[in-house]
Amino acid sequence: MSVKQISIFMENRPGRISAVTRLLGDNGIDIRAMSLADTTDFGILRVVVNDADKCMSVLSNAGFSARATKVVAAALEDKPGGLASVMETLYENNIGVEYMYSFITREDGKAYVMLRVDDNDFTSSVLIEKGFKLLEESDLN
Repeated sequence: MSVKQISIFMENRPGRISAVTRLLGDNGIDIRAMSLADTTDFGILRVVVNDADKCMSVLSNAGFSARATKVVAAALEDKPGGLASVMETLYENNIGVEYMYSFITREDGKAYVMLRVDDNDFTSSVLIEKGFKLLEESDLN
């Protein structure tokens, strides 16, 4: 189980994030989660949205360089130690995390962590076996 994440590559200059978020908003694309990593000259804006295919099309038509990848989105208890329980499960199963970011939902007591790992299928099966709920694409619409 996984969801599509869109990585948008852009110059690190004023107004670029504003331009992307306005473009997506004007096209009815709802950002569910977001992360920004940057260097001096360039940045990668990672988003999980309600319609990844439409997002890719809109970005491409506007001249942005973007790539879709799959990430695992795991629910956790929104309380102290909630994230630790997911991380301990991954550690116990020798699963490394390339990067991650989180978001809060409207669902009471839940938060989600987006995980970029080497093997989405294995990670998903481990987390499900341990009782964690995972998001699917349909959950984002």
